Amino acid sequence: MTSASVLIVLLVGTVVGALVGLLLGGTMENWYLALLAGFLGSTIAVIIRNLVLSRGAGLGPGDSKTPGLVAIYAAVWSLGAGSLALEIARRSDLADTPVWIGTLAGLFASILLAMLMVTYHTNPGQPPKLVSKRH
Repeated sequence: MTSASVLIVLLVGTVVGALVGLLLGGTMENWYLALLAGFLGSTIAVIIRNLVLSRGAGLGPGDSKTPGLVAIYAAVWSLGAGSLALEIARRSDLADTPVWIGTLAGLFASILLAMLMVTYHTNPGQPPKLVSKRH
C-alpha cells in the first residue's frame, strides 16, 4: 500500500505541475508559476490519492485518507518546493522553459508530500506504512 500511495502522489503531482507550466507558461512570472505548480501539484495529488485508495479502486480501507494536517503542511512545503524548482531550473539553464519549471515544482512538492505521509503514519520501532489501522 505504501508503494502505491507514493507512486500515485509522485505521478499525479509531476503531471499536474507540468500541465500548469504548459498552460500558464508565459502568462506570469516564473517564480509565481513555480509556486502555483507546486501548490496545485501537491493539493491535487492529495485529492487523487484519497479518491483512488479510499473509494475509487477499493484498494484501501476507509481510514487510509491523507489527514488534513498533512495536506496543510504539504501546501506550505510546496512553496519551498516551487522556489527550489526555480533555482534548479536557473542553474541548469532551464529557466526559460515553463513546462520544466512546473514539472520540477510538482515533482519536488510531491516528494515532500510523500515524505510527510510516510512520516505521519510511521510509529517508532515499526516499518513505515500509510494505513493507520484496519478494522
